[in-house]
Amino acid sequence: MKELKQRSTCPISTSLDVLGDKWTLLIVRDMVFAGKSTYGQFLQSAEKMATNILADRLAGLEAQGIVSKTVAADKKSKFTYRLTEKGLDIVPILVELMLWSAKHCPAIVDPSLLAELQTGKDAAIEKYQRLAREKVLA
Repeated sequence: MKELKQRSTCPISTSLDVLGDKWTLLIVRDMVFAGKSTYGQFLQSAEKMATNILADRLAGLEAQGIVSKTVAADKKSKFTYRLTEKGLDIVPILVELMLWSAKHCPAIVDPSLLAELQTGKDAAIEKYQRLAREKVLA
């Protein structure tokens, strides 16, 4: 994992230096909304991320303090990834992206999740942050 080089002092640019590629956000999405926590589970995502990209993005997320990595309880050669508090702060960003996409892009969105977000965005954000936090404590 190469060191991130900050291109400017603009907060949007700085955020994109950390979160700016789709694979990074899709890993966080899978952790929050699909409860995924292992390398193998991330590989099964619909987007079919290449193994070298997945390994690189997980290392980057760990280096940035967005996820923590621990040895899995069931198998010493397997790792489990969990969102840190810094990572949980990304949940509102994901929710806003989903709402924007539902409004402006011809995407297929889970209607029950969309309804939950549209009727109680703040409550939904708190719910998904809590669920992800509980995985950390489990």
